[in-house]
Amino acid sequence: MAVKKGHTAELTIESAAFEGKGFGRLEDRACFVKNTAPGDHVKVRIIKKRKSFFEGQLIEVLKEGPDRVQPVCRHASVCGGCTWQHVSYAEQLRFKRQHVEDHLHRIGGLRDVIPLPVLAAPQQLHYRNKMEYSFGDRRWLTREEIDSGITFTDKDVAAGMHAPGRFDRILNLEECHLQVPVSFEIMDFVRSYALKHDISSYNPVKKQGFIRHVMVRNGHHTGDLMVNLVTFADRGDIVKPLAEALLARFPQITTIVNNVNDTPSPSSEGRFENVLFGPGYITEKLGANLFRIDANTFFQTNTLQAGQLYETARQFADLRPDDLLFDLYCGVGSLTLYTADAVKQAVGIELSPVSVENARKNAAANNVVNCAFETGDMKDVFTGKFIQKYGRPDVIITDPPRAGMHPDVVKTLCELAVDRLIYVSCNSATMARDLAELSRVYTIDRVQPVDMFPQTYHIETVARLTRRFQA
Repeated sequence: MAVKKGHTAELTIESAAFEGKGFGRLEDRACFVKNTAPGDHVKVRIIKKRKSFFEGQLIEVLKEGPDRVQPVCRHASVCGGCTWQHVSYAEQLRFKRQHVEDHLHRIGGLRDVIPLPVLAAPQQLHYRNKMEYSFGDRRWLTREEIDSGITFTDKDVAAGMHAPGRFDRILNLEECHLQVPVSFEIMDFVRSYALKHDISSYNPVKKQGFIRHVMVRNGHHTGDLMVNLVTFADRGDIVKPLAEALLARFPQITTIVNNVNDTPSPSSEGRFENVLFGPGYITEKLGANLFRIDANTFFQTNTLQAGQLYETARQFADLRPDDLLFDLYCGVGSLTLYTADAVKQAVGIELSPVSVENARKNAAANNVVNCAFETGDMKDVFTGKFIQKYGRPDVIITDPPRAGMHPDVVKTLCELAVDRLIYVSCNSATMARDLAELSRVYTIDRVQPVDMFPQTYHIETVARLTRRFQA
């Protein structure tokens, strides 16, 4: 009998695939199932049927595979924050390397490029230095809760993560192990305070309510601790007493800010920001430098692994005292400053004006005088005019967003044909696409995956490229 949508079936999970879903076969077609591990024999309900594949919803693990482990968190199977807690860390690393290799070969056509073994993270839990918890008035009910027949009276109050694929539903967290424990405790305190004082949560459909997010940032090496209260309105009469209550309960907090996002945008970045306590930023040490981090500026979310990532990029770049280095998509200048002591001059380019302002302040605070920073869209700034201003670089480090580099930027890199090009990527698929174009001019010497995000399928990658036919 042919398998149809809604039918149940049994299969064995052979490996992991896109977004960490388990991969098995039914009727000679691929079948993808969330929350499974290689070697699991499972019972699933077919929820999607296409010409070339099925998608199944896990009903029961009939026999556990050798790489299945017990998740630490009760929300692991439904929360999108760490979808791989049920897979052993060794298997996570093996898959991530295979994931990068598959993208290089299948998307980039670079079949002779074999990535190195993944640099493992020293901490598999509590490794993040930033967590953004969402508040909402529509709580996500799990399948188990719905099937229980219990009437849940608190379904209109929720704080935690968006349910996977839902912008309007919040999974109400009772624990979280991604950031330091005080992070969840702060979120839980704000949730309880809001309930006690009848402070409403934001509804993105009706566009009403008050609390939108609570963001917590911490300095791993400095101990600094920021709470960012993101609200839909500028109401000092509400947030100031909340800030005082937070400080009384958590005296280790070093700064509290209130981002006011009174627009329909789901962003945690406010249209403006009020500092309620402290300097309005935290500091963090990376390498020999101390960095200022505001609520809305980008900084690598795994401090310990950021050190490994940056050291890999620095070593791959083979920096020399007379080098002119360009750092594309430089953020707050963390990688620019990390490499500046080894070169004659380092120049960073970044789209965000706030990040560039922080980069300049970071350079000044660390007495780094051989750095310059430019603001603007990379495709518009990284041009012949820019190169005329600063000179032809000897080495370039590029660390683009998930979408990869604009074709104009790739074209400029090919035309420049610098001696050494280091590509740092948070998305190996778009990296493979860009490397395919760059390989016309550059040799891809090494590709090093770095695990910045344990318990997820995400992987950071550093690639070393050198100019072909150097004189």
